[in-house]
Amino acid sequence: MNGTDDGIWLAGVDGCPGGWIAAFVRPSGDDGVVAVFSHFADVLAAPWVPAIITVDMPIGLPERAAHGGRATENAVRPLLGQRQSSVFSVPSRAAIYTTDYGAACQAALANSDPPRKVSRQLFNIAPKIRELDTALRADPGLALRIFEVHPELAFWQMNGRRALTEPKKVKSRIYAPGLAMRRTLLTSAGMPAALINAPTPKGAAEDDIIDALACAAVARRVRAGKARPFPDPPPRDQYDLPMAIWA
Repeated sequence: MNGTDDGIWLAGVDGCPGGWIAAFVRPSGDDGVVAVFSHFADVLAAPWVPAIITVDMPIGLPERAAHGGRATENAVRPLLGQRQSSVFSVPSRAAIYTTDYGAACQAALANSDPPRKVSRQLFNIAPKIRELDTALRADPGLALRIFEVHPELAFWQMNGRRALTEPKKVKSRIYAPGLAMRRTLLTSAGMPAALINAPTPKGAAEDDIIDALACAAVARRVRAGKARPFPDPPPRDQYDLPMAIWA
């Protein structure tokens, strides 16, 4: 770690059953902490104040959704091979801010071309999307340090820009070979071994730690000026939030 990085923390963040799981790391080295927080604001207020946060959650919402969601989803899916189904299509802002599933589908249909309903998986994380979107719109300065990422794109980058051949889950259950592959990639990327092999914290699942660490690996790339957005340059929503996944 060079002198300019002394005291700097970065955070990779993912949604989890207990709220949000964050992997705090230094720009280099083995220091690290994993913690679960009820609210995204708690991540911002954590003792390890992160200079950069990379989060597996959509940032920037379209007023009208196009085929396949935003340009960023369409940019990364072809890179991920069999893992591309993990990239959900993000619907319109109106659909995200509608809290009843049936009504959200109607809002999505009315604000998409071609008309498309909201997937159940996307609707289930909509409260977290709203939480993040609200924080970013309330404090525009946050957009300078919070970046959208996706674990499978992060692993694609770690794997020599090749899609992973093994899933992390099969029929919603942990698939050990897929998790082992991802741990090996995190190790090769220099992520802290103590975090890669850490026990699962309360409120999170085993794969949540792995995904948060993949996000944190991108945070290191952002800090080093090596990360790039998909697409490049990123389009922006009506609140000037960039719509891009970084890797």
